[in-house]
Amino acid sequence: MRHLLRVSRPRFWMYLLGPYMVALAATSLRPPLEVWLLGLYLTLPANLLIYGVNDLFDADTDRLNPKKRDYEQLLQQSQRRNLVIAILVLNVPFLALVPFLPHAWPWLLLFLVTGIGYSVPPLRAKARPVVDAAFNILYVAPGLAAYATVSGEQPPVTVLLAALLWCMAMHAYSAVPDIAADRAAGLSTVATYFGSGRTLLLCGLAYAVAALLAFPSVGAFALVGGLAYLVMIALSLRSRGAEQLFALYRRFPVLNTALGGALFVVIGLRHATWPFDWRG
Repeated sequence: MRHLLRVSRPRFWMYLLGPYMVALAATSLRPPLEVWLLGLYLTLPANLLIYGVNDLFDADTDRLNPKKRDYEQLLQQSQRRNLVIAILVLNVPFLALVPFLPHAWPWLLLFLVTGIGYSVPPLRAKARPVVDAAFNILYVAPGLAAYATVSGEQPPVTVLLAALLWCMAMHAYSAVPDIAADRAAGLSTVATYFGSGRTLLLCGLAYAVAALLAFPSVGAFALVGGLAYLVMIALSLRSRGAEQLFALYRRFPVLNTALGGALFVVIGLRHATWPFDWRG
């Protein structure tokens, strides 16, 4: 279990749970049981799926990545079979939820296709520059599924575009510390294609446009969040060497989680009724 937890990257669980919680706050309705079960799925099972599949198909390149020696875990050959079994056992039962989420199935299908297709041939989006970033829409897809189920309608187009740009920027920024290892392995990514400096500038542009698109929905908080990301990008551009950049990257999940939590509160306070009973 300790190994499965490490593979599932618990520090990144909030990347799936955060958009899900924000979606619930945006509906101002009490979610049904099946939506709560979807939230349960977004803990170990869903994260083990996307990161476990990634580790299974990245064994050759991961050996060249120093991040896998301490910050993450390098999958050993002897662990592959048990990992495949765990992914199937924890994920297949949740497919029974799909018939109870009639408005959500396109987003759940998108999550499965992008989550698996990011690493698995013939799609293997992670080896296709820019496409690799776009496939990271997988992180908000479950949140969009929850919103569609509880509200009975699909999210606004501006919100979808803002979410896509945020996901693309998040992925591209995370790919920058891996440039040396990916180039050594012959892996072409958005970061190896554009280089460190230009990739960071594109991240800043994506965050800025996402903030503007989100402004009609969340107000001034969108600009505050966008500014926070731009500060992070500026610090990254000024970093000296891979070690200093990686130190900033390790704080990236903290920034995402803090802004996500604040967004949840801001959206919740905009509605007269929260989907929870926390206010009595």
